[in-house]
Amino acid sequence: MPTRHRQGHRSHSKGGHPVEPVKWRKSERSGDQGDACVELAHVPNGVGVRDSKNPAAGHLTLTPHAFRTLLTNLKR
Repeated sequence: MPTRHRQGHRSHSKGGHPVEPVKWRKSERSGDQGDACVELAHVPNGVGVRDSKNPAAGHLTLTPHAFRTLLTNLKR
């Protein structure tokens, strides 16, 4: 099951030190209209997915396997 995180979620290394901020990206196919877009990022333990229009709402973290399954099903 995906994990939901609120904005401001900071990742820490095993030593407890902050790591680089998450870098979110939109699909090249999103277009310039700004509607119905999601952003993706590499996050600890998987792939982060969030609404580009409301990033403050947080994000879902999908395991790599769950993300691959999602993409496979979307392509059908």
